Amino acid sequence: MGLQINIDNGGTLTDICILNNGSVNKTKVLTTPYDLSKCFFEGLQKASGVIYGEQNVTRLLEEVDLIRYSTTQGTNAICERKGPRLGLILHGAAKDLVVRLAEQDPDLYAALVGDRVAILEEGVMSREDSETAVVRAINDLTAAGANRLVVSFIDKNFVDAESAFKAIALRKYPRHLLGAVPILFGSDLSTDSDALRRTWTALINSFLHPAMENFLYNAENRLRTYRTKNPLQIFRNDGDSSRVAKSVAIKTYSSGPRGGMEGMKTFSRLYGFKDVVAIDIGGTTTDIGQFVNDTVAEKRRGHVEGISVSFPLCEIVSAGVGGSSIFRVHEGRIVIGPESVGAVPGPACFGRGGKEATITDASLLCGILDPTSYFGGDLALDADRAATAVELSIAKPLGLKLEDALLQMEHAYEEKVAVELHRSTKISKETTLLAFGGAGPLNACGIAEKAGIDTVAVPKMAAVFSAYGIGECNISQHYTATLHDVSDAKLKESIAALKVKASRDMYAEGFAEGQYALQTTLAALVDGKEQSQALNGEIALPAAFKKADSVDIELSAVKVLRSANGQHAKFAKGGKAASHGKRTLLTKGKGRVDVPVYNLNQLNTGDSGVGPAIIEEDFFTCRVLDGWSFVISDAGDILLSKKG
Repeated sequence: MGLQINIDNGGTLTDICILNNGSVNKTKVLTTPYDLSKCFFEGLQKASGVIYGEQNVTRLLEEVDLIRYSTTQGTNAICERKGPRLGLILHGAAKDLVVRLAEQDPDLYAALVGDRVAILEEGVMSREDSETAVVRAINDLTAAGANRLVVSFIDKNFVDAESAFKAIALRKYPRHLLGAVPILFGSDLSTDSDALRRTWTALINSFLHPAMENFLYNAENRLRTYRTKNPLQIFRNDGDSSRVAKSVAIKTYSSGPRGGMEGMKTFSRLYGFKDVVAIDIGGTTTDIGQFVNDTVAEKRRGHVEGISVSFPLCEIVSAGVGGSSIFRVHEGRIVIGPESVGAVPGPACFGRGGKEATITDASLLCGILDPTSYFGGDLALDADRAATAVELSIAKPLGLKLEDALLQMEHAYEEKVAVELHRSTKISKETTLLAFGGAGPLNACGIAEKAGIDTVAVPKMAAVFSAYGIGECNISQHYTATLHDVSDAKLKESIAALKVKASRDMYAEGFAEGQYALQTTLAALVDGKEQSQALNGEIALPAAFKKADSVDIELSAVKVLRSANGQHAKFAKGGKAASHGKRTLLTKGKGRVDVPVYNLNQLNTGDSGVGPAIIEEDFFTCRVLDGWSFVISDAGDILLSKKG
């Protein structure tokens, strides 16, 4: 494919990766959280300048073959608990469901729902007073402050019961009325037989939906004014993409980090790494994943902050710590995040009104960051503002000198990421730490030391690695149905219905029947264990499945775009790298010392050196600690090794 623009929208910065007939370029813009479509188009403008030497969005949108978009906005919203107030409507048989929901994650449940719950009497949807019950429940919850409602029934006929509720709700509160409250029905998303999982799925989706919908449709509408020939593609957490109108909000959760995991797979295979742990550090979160046994972990029932949901999701853990996370003192110790200053106002050193201390401020004051070249020279950093923020937020509350406060901030930050690594991955002596994201390489050596890892890899595309990782992802749609009447006849009937949906949706994606592949998998609980089996050829139930109470049918329609290039690269030590300057760093025990600075874009295959040192390019800085060495691969990537 010719010209592709991959955009990864983060809480602080938005990354743009440009793939143009084999060449790869990158750029970044500040995220504009008040209007995400603004930074989206600013990114397209900068991309056009990279390609053509001058900004020309009209030409870019005439020539681009594909625009793919991923985001951490859903991840950030969950981490920071920023979203709509939800109301939950349950059936009488589900009284204990409220307790079970809250037990799984009391904090998240309180943030999303709290006490905004209405429980209908058992069997009310089949009675004459059903209309009164529905109206009362909706009115009570909206009066309690809910601005979106979720309906989730748990009896065997929950689909029919929710459909009856929907018919009354649409009649009494038609959508054309101003202020009609949006209602999401759990069965619209999934027919998962596990009510707890299905309800959490509906709640999380409803929480994420409005922000994603508002931005994506605004962006798509602006693209239409340029008469783009291809629709905007949304990259999802399952590793594929689809157009806006066919994407579900919950599948955008950690879609940006999933791009990084796809990049990790490609990178690991390029160098033959067998065990890789990734840290994708942006402004708001550190996203952690692991590549082992030639794949990244994906669960059929994925997790959002440890909560099991009904959809497959990549196993990515998002910790609320990043380059813009707020540092504060609580009970005599430093606490980091999950609150973030984001891009607006940003860290204090950005000079945009921020007054809270962040690791970005500390890194500037420690001498790691160059105030004149940061962000490609487009964002000058203000050391005086950074010093004031650290003095007021950390140094004075702890009774420390400024430089001691900076070292403690650095230690606390690295320690928190290392703890999260051990909590969510399995680390061995063979593990390589892959550090990327705008802030990933900055403290990678320090994080590795605290986590007990001796090898760190930093891709040359680290600053936009998640956008790069989207690559040539497939376009797909996925469908599920639950078979309660377990028979071959019903199986054939259900699969035929799902194929009709797939045909319609893939046509909307631009592909006719025969241009995409269909894959069908059956899953069931057999003798207390969940089993799954792909259907190849004849549509018939496996013998073991015929004794199951129900069988889940999962059908995927996939337009394959990925291509295995079979490339290999290596790290082989050659000559000594030539530095292009010096920088004075604050170090523990030695005070401030002068260290060499290496420009990654000027280093050659095999160039090597030892720490303490700085390696930097336009959009990331990597600190090489004392006791570490580095070498540049024939693909331009960095390998850092702790000397024994």
